[in-house]
Amino acid sequence: MQTILGSSGVIGRELAKALPQYTNKIRLVSRNPKKINEGDELLTADLLNAAEVNKALRDSKVVYLTVGLQYDINIWRTQWPALMQNVIDACKKNNSKLVFFDNVYSYGKVSGWMTEETPQKPASEKGKVRALLNRMIMDEVRKGNLNAIIAKAADFYGPNSPLSFVNVMVFENLKKGKKAQWLINPSKKHSFTFTPDAGKSTAILGNSESAYNQVWHLPTSRNVLTGKEFIELAANAMNGSAKYMTVKKWMIQMLGVFNKILKESVEMLYQNDSDYLFDSTKFEKAFNFSPTSYEEGIRITAASLK
Repeated sequence: MQTILGSSGVIGRELAKALPQYTNKIRLVSRNPKKINEGDELLTADLLNAAEVNKALRDSKVVYLTVGLQYDINIWRTQWPALMQNVIDACKKNNSKLVFFDNVYSYGKVSGWMTEETPQKPASEKGKVRALLNRMIMDEVRKGNLNAIIAKAADFYGPNSPLSFVNVMVFENLKKGKKAQWLINPSKKHSFTFTPDAGKSTAILGNSESAYNQVWHLPTSRNVLTGKEFIELAANAMNGSAKYMTVKKWMIQMLGVFNKILKESVEMLYQNDSDYLFDSTKFEKAFNFSPTSYEEGIRITAASLK
């Protein structure tokens, strides 16, 4: 049995599509799970309830944690560590291996390329929470109590990704005939992981014995675009105008007075005022995997919205 905790999100769904290559025993766990494959087993669970997590992991050889919590630092500080402890404890109890789908918040602001060797120097409160989760996992690995993988992705984009900022600010606006929007500085380069690549590569890692007990960057094209270049490709694919509006920090701070998510995003804007470069060479070489190009990924994303 391979179990996805947080199966209803975009990464959980893409992962579920990829897993039948490795197993026909897939358990999807969330508050409202829905089948992706005909034979999927569905289980409703609250991951903040230790007993329910333990039940969800029963007979699970590999457990994928792809859950997303509400974008609120107070919720993150209280719920993420408790949830992670429940998952770690249940993995140990059920002799399950853990694959944690993570982001790059724990690195903080990085000059140059982010790699698996980049030190964790969080520059935000949410980054501090993510760094804590990484330590919780790797401490258990070092003690020999757990076999685990931390799989990190850049910001992502792709079909059916409503929480991706480029899907909202670029693709959705173009679909409505509006100007695309870009955060802070459209002349800076910004890496994006294509969600189908993220799902496939997370499945590869979970089913590769040699991949465990280390950090992996999921495959992401190295030919990084600036915001302006990304918008131009998206506009071409959507048959729209490449005109765009730059959303400045003060605008987000002002709108954040009325919008909780925007208020919570202000501390993360350091990711948009300089180049954000994500290196996945380690994965690409180890598994002979070529990431989807931005041209192809943008074309597929645009087609899904038409």
